[in-house]
Amino acid sequence: TGTWLLIWSVILLAHTAHSCPDKCLCYTASKTADCKNRGFTEIPARLPPEIQILQLQNNRIWRINQNAFAATPLLKILDLSNNSLSSVAPGAFQKLRYLQVLNLTRNLIHYIENTTFSFLPHLKELDLTSNSIIRLPETFGNSTGNITLLSVKHNKLQKMERILLESLPNLKVVLFKDNPWQCNCNIFGLKLWLESFLYRGGISDGIICSAPGIRKGKDLLKVPYELFGACALRTAHVQPAGSHQHGSERRSSPKLGHHGEPGDGARASCEPRPKARPASLRHAIATVVITGVVCGVVCLMMLAAAVYGCAHAAMAAKYHREHSAPARQHGTPEGKEPFESSSA
Repeated sequence: TGTWLLIWSVILLAHTAHSCPDKCLCYTASKTADCKNRGFTEIPARLPPEIQILQLQNNRIWRINQNAFAATPLLKILDLSNNSLSSVAPGAFQKLRYLQVLNLTRNLIHYIENTTFSFLPHLKELDLTSNSIIRLPETFGNSTGNITLLSVKHNKLQKMERILLESLPNLKVVLFKDNPWQCNCNIFGLKLWLESFLYRGGISDGIICSAPGIRKGKDLLKVPYELFGACALRTAHVQPAGSHQHGSERRSSPKLGHHGEPGDGARASCEPRPKARPASLRHAIATVVITGVVCGVVCLMMLAAAVYGCAHAAMAAKYHREHSAPARQHGTPEGKEPFESSSA
């Protein structure tokens, strides 16, 4: 009896450890745990370790503990959309080495740490749409280079570091729509990257400027390069780290508006100073044509002068020969006497 009781206890514990949470529906065939619309405030415990798809959308989850997914290492798709996440603990997803799709849309996330998505070597789609993100780090962490789709639509981003996008070499689609982009010097690097990305065949919905006022509503790609000329010049004179670092930061940091955000006051440091506009291509071509015509006329005049000079010289020489010949014929009488005497 004691042996059977022990066996049944082990079976019961094994079944409990691999059972589905009370409020969820688990499907063995599709390896899916359906926990959406269940009122969860945290990641549910006792999830089957073999599941590959976890649906947690439309709950009230407000935090993710560091080891929340330690029991589900095989997850490939994780949907946390429409929850109450305001931040994500660094390393919260680090156990999910096989994760391919991470959906964090429609949450309350304000910022992303540079280690938030570390150690997700198979991550391909990262959707951060419809949050309150005000800044992104220079990198999403180690082993995130396989991301092919990144969406930061409907956030509060004013700029985005070019180095972050360059750390994602496999990007195919990047979505920027509906952010208050500040089209000043801080976004110049993003403009250069986006042009190169589209040239390589990438897909994007573009960046529409929100400020400064003169560029509001304009496509960043259509802002002329000469308006960023001073930015490139300033970038070329980067101060080395050391005693001069603080001084350079003071010179390059934008002035803050009333709410501590770069506003119109930033134009003094971030906005390029007015400079002479470069000559247009049409004007340059006209200048070259006019110069060529003038040079041609001068050359023709010089050629005509040379021909005239040669003709005049030839005529003078002929005239000289014609008038010098009779003088030789009527020269000294001694030269004619032998001829006359011999003829006599």
